[in-house]
Amino acid sequence: MSGIIFYEGRNFQGRSYECMGDCADTFRHFSYCNSIRVMGGHWVVYEKPNYGGYQYVLNQGEYCDYHTWAGFNNCIRSCRMFPPYQGSYRIRLYGRPNMMGHHMDFMDDCPNVYDRFHYYDVCSCHVMEGYWVFYEHPNYMGRQYFLRPGEYRNCRDWGGYSTMVGSFRRVWTTRSTLAERVDGSFCPIVLPKSPQAHLA
Repeated sequence: MSGIIFYEGRNFQGRSYECMGDCADTFRHFSYCNSIRVMGGHWVVYEKPNYGGYQYVLNQGEYCDYHTWAGFNNCIRSCRMFPPYQGSYRIRLYGRPNMMGHHMDFMDDCPNVYDRFHYYDVCSCHVMEGYWVFYEHPNYMGRQYFLRPGEYRNCRDWGGYSTMVGSFRRVWTTRSTLAERVDGSFCPIVLPKSPQAHLA
């Protein structure tokens, strides 16, 4: 069963609210959020109402304080589920807006964008297959931006404040076993594929 429980206190204490689906504004249910328990499903929680502000991708597991989901603060104002995905992964990065300029295809995680893309900025992208997360800094640190399949003609399309993308990874939704990420959040354990990239 899919569901997510938000708690005002750390370690799952205090006022709580259980949500079973998308919610554009959580303010009437709780004032702030210091711990989260994901009972099932795959979620993106947002700092601001209507799916704005900081984004955090959460899978099934327990997050005892906001640091464990790499949170910048204890403010969660909206949340959204996304369905499981069992296919392949492909994303194309562009060095200029509107999917123009230098571009490169990826099918695997990338801990350092500059090392492989040779640009510090990602100005647009096309998610052809799978779900992905952009991170502001290398090694999956900093702001997170959840990407569904589709075209993103500028950084605002994925909720970004700048074109800086330091790393990115695939979002796996096909296994239930959990592992702790380097940033303290959790993700399913999946054996990595061999690095693949195509420079156009």
